[in-house]
Amino acid sequence: MRFKDIFMKIVLLAIGKTDAGYFIDAVNEYKKRLEHYIPFEIQIIPDVKNTKNLTAEQQKDREGELILKTIQAGDCLVLLDDKGKEYTSTQFASYIEKKTHTVGKRLVFVIGGPYGFSSSVYDKANEKLTLSRMTFSHQMVRLIFVEQLYRAMTILNNEPYHHE
Repeated sequence: MRFKDIFMKIVLLAIGKTDAGYFIDAVNEYKKRLEHYIPFEIQIIPDVKNTKNLTAEQQKDREGELILKTIQAGDCLVLLDDKGKEYTSTQFASYIEKKTHTVGKRLVFVIGGPYGFSSSVYDKANEKLTLSRMTFSHQMVRLIFVEQLYRAMTILNNEPYHHE
């Protein structure tokens, strides 16, 4: 099942750039693989400046404002959050397949800043999901997410990447 004819686009929205070249290379490899299956884009929101003078709540609020500015009408907003729903890889593949039939424009997954999300972002979100109950660096979350999205595409296409 190829999703190129589906009008939905998947977007990964993240706060802050990744400096480590090995993460950038790995994320770009999976991003390139994903383009074979579905429209996919990574959007980076620059880090908030002067965070030393801000409380955690103030930083979350500023990041939240930046996140909400990028959200478009009709987007389905899914927060990657440690309190979100947890899926196996095959369950995540089914989740993505269902979304291709129910989301009109963009399915936007968001990786927040170091303190998580502001209450305004939580209020706007359609769903929350977690990649693990463990905590990972934001750079690792990007890589894990794009690999799992690629894995979901191969599962949906009955390709040999995923083994059960």
